[in-house]
Amino acid sequence: MVTLVDTVSGKPIRPRHPEKAKRPDTPVLRKPEWIRVKAPGSPVYRETMEIVREHNLVTVCEEAGCPNIGECWSKKHATFMILGEICTRACAFCNVRTGLPEKLDLDEPTRVADATLKLGLEHVVITSVDRDDLEDGGAKHFADVIRAIREASPKTTIEVLTPDFLRKPGALETVVEAKPDVFNHNLETVPSLYLTVRPGARYFHSIRLLQRVKELDREMFTKSGIMVGLGEERNEVLQLMDDLRVADVDFLTIGQYLQPTRKHHPVDRFVTPEEFKSFATVASAKGFLLVSSSPLTRSSHHAGDDFAKLRAARAGAARA
Repeated sequence: MVTLVDTVSGKPIRPRHPEKAKRPDTPVLRKPEWIRVKAPGSPVYRETMEIVREHNLVTVCEEAGCPNIGECWSKKHATFMILGEICTRACAFCNVRTGLPEKLDLDEPTRVADATLKLGLEHVVITSVDRDDLEDGGAKHFADVIRAIREASPKTTIEVLTPDFLRKPGALETVVEAKPDVFNHNLETVPSLYLTVRPGARYFHSIRLLQRVKELDREMFTKSGIMVGLGEERNEVLQLMDDLRVADVDFLTIGQYLQPTRKHHPVDRFVTPEEFKSFATVASAKGFLLVSSSPLTRSSHHAGDDFAKLRAARAGAARA
């Protein structure tokens, strides 16, 4: 058995969520070569980890077991996960712990802003767990984080990856009024798989949420992402693209689903790099300003570079 060691403290890393530990009796598909990544451990990676720990922050990079953490943290890029680390939903693909969340940490916006400044982030991504227990789903907390970052680091552009705020009147408006530069809300998968993969959400509510952002602020970039390899059909992915274009979404990300533990939804198949390129070609033809489609694509991967491309694409379209 291999024991992982924290490169900062030198102490063994214990599973964050032992109730979701792997069970040897459940088969898992072997990863192909194109999905494999190098283990993290550069000096800058360790420096990023120290800043995250120092500010007592949670990152989706760690919580979701992102395969790109080594690359991103080696560039001092981290995606902060606010509103705690316990989610009120239990999506079959997600490794974040489910249960009764703790009360809001009102000092968190300041710590996120301080860490953003200390990391020197030109573009920061803020996401969260679902907080169905809160009257506004955590919308005001999102807005507080955005404003704190604006005050501490005025030149930093801000991207939010929000929950769906299901049945929370006024929540979306609260976040949009805080003026993030990019509003991201992931569909995650095609509608036929929602019952098994994302049972607490509603596909067309998510589509409508993204459409509503554009109604509130035409200039705000919108973004959504899905995973493939969950059992979806190609024609379902193409229809999803059309649904997002009807909602005037600017940016689509498509990545390979990776099973976090043996208790999660199994990988149906590993989609080939050629298929990802095909999805990108079709999505571009359908009118998205930007498409990122590859096995290792994740919502916040290369988010800063992608934001620059988004602005350039919009400027080019305006000139055309």
